[in-house]
Amino acid sequence: MPNALTCANLLCGCYACILALDGQPAGAMAAIFAAAGFDFIDGLAARLLNACSPIGKDLDSLADVVSFGVAPGLMLFDFLDRTQKTVDWNHPLCGKLSLLAAFAIPVFSALRLARFNNDARQHTSFIGLPVPAHALFWASLLFLVTPSATPAALPEWLEADLPDWASGIPPATLLALAGLLALGSSVLLVANIPMFSLKFKSLRLKENRMQYALLLFTAAGIAFFGIGGITLSVILYVALSIFNKRN
Repeated sequence: MPNALTCANLLCGCYACILALDGQPAGAMAAIFAAAGFDFIDGLAARLLNACSPIGKDLDSLADVVSFGVAPGLMLFDFLDRTQKTVDWNHPLCGKLSLLAAFAIPVFSALRLARFNNDARQHTSFIGLPVPAHALFWASLLFLVTPSATPAALPEWLEADLPDWASGIPPATLLALAGLLALGSSVLLVANIPMFSLKFKSLRLKENRMQYALLLFTAAGIAFFGIGGITLSVILYVALSIFNKRN
């Protein structure tokens, strides 16, 4: 059963890749969100059924590379490709080179997962940004800034009531910003920064202060900003982890 749920995660990731290359950010984002749901449930099922195994652990990482590495990377690739076509390059090769930043997401995600599988320190917490959180950040952000995004494909309460601020940024500047953000966020995946686990071991407030704070902020963010609340929640997760480390 846990392996079947992991395969469902992988199937959602594969579908997200197809939708991303087809220029459907809303569908790709929804598929990545579904993959994240299966990724959470398969671990829970493995613990409840006492069905943990080395094969299940490796299968989970392989599925995560696709769902949370390749899929958001292809979403960014599609966004960068659309944007670079609107720039008057002195040489066509410059536009193609600008697309390479998208590949930082799958490459660093694979490195993060390989380290996780061989790091005994990451049983109760994480070292570096978890790949599902990183994928949710990019999926929600790209949904917001991609012109072809169709909020009507989502429930009304999830629609992003935000101005189309990306349309006012020159394409070349937008490419540079997206590329730098991709590299910066990908480095966080392998950075030696402790991140608190999002799993609740109990319902006690004292033991789960950070988790409850993030959960409440996410709910409020989605209520006020729609999908943008997901993007903000991942940023808060990183900030809370750094604050928690210093204290």
